[in-house]
Amino acid sequence: MTTALEATGLGKRYGRVRALEGCSFRLEAGRIAALVGPSGAGKSTLLHLAVGLLSPTEGSVRVLGRSPRDDSARAVASIGFVAQDVPLYRSFTVADHLHLGRRLNPRWDQAAAWRRVRRLGIPPDSRVGTLSGGQRAQVALTLALGKRPELILLDEPLAAVDPLARRQFLQELMEEIAADGVTVMLSTNLVADLERVCDHLVLLNGGRVQLAGGIEDLLAEHRLLVGPAAGADLLQPDVRVIRRTVLERQATLWVRGRTGAALPPTWRESALSLEDLVLAYLAGPGEVPRPAGALEVAS
Repeated sequence: MTTALEATGLGKRYGRVRALEGCSFRLEAGRIAALVGPSGAGKSTLLHLAVGLLSPTEGSVRVLGRSPRDDSARAVASIGFVAQDVPLYRSFTVADHLHLGRRLNPRWDQAAAWRRVRRLGIPPDSRVGTLSGGQRAQVALTLALGKRPELILLDEPLAAVDPLARRQFLQELMEEIAADGVTVMLSTNLVADLERVCDHLVLLNGGRVQLAGGIEDLLAEHRLLVGPAAGADLLQPDVRVIRRTVLERQATLWVRGRTGAALPPTWRESALSLEDLVLAYLAGPGEVPRPAGALEVAS
């Protein structure tokens, strides 16, 4: 299958500060990927490297088989990018932005862009500065989609958008790309919104990739185990403990690996949601937020 985005040992340093270090992952074409991590994890840096706005200090990033810096003209044409601050000209009207998109992009689909704006009920003659946060995000997405890109990179465009507008944005995005097979990487801290729309996960923490892969596969590989504190170290060796909390009588373990029939009878096992999985990896060495519905050990 074609690779849309691939990082190999990717690193970016600003002086003595490392924003990214040793990042490696592969995103197949047609996937909708969630790029997740806390503030300062390196998400924006990774996307700016992928779109060619930054050069890596080490390693490499390739978009559709090409380096975005070495082949910048083709990279710009093939990528739709919406930055975190949704950079639009506030004094320009919506129509002005669409005309500008037509002039700057050789594959621009003006008819599709106009249809989208009208369908969303965004007045074309309105100045962007007068629009709501959700409407501005939709205009930025329209500009990205109007390029007819092969890859769309979205850098937390919904951070300041209310939940209803956020859901509409994601629904519109899914409808737009479903027929075209466009690859999407969406950076966000709003994990609960992603499980409905994303099928791939890249989890960044401290400038490193902690987890990457198909969401269904990752959820199948991870489990929540609850059992007696005295038996927390007796699990089979091929089960990797991601996080643990141990109280006086009870241990809760977030693990990767198949426990199978070898799980002691005093232990209980349950599945994790995507949000539970992400929190387990991102939590510090102390307490991990307890997933809703976790099983209690009988006294």
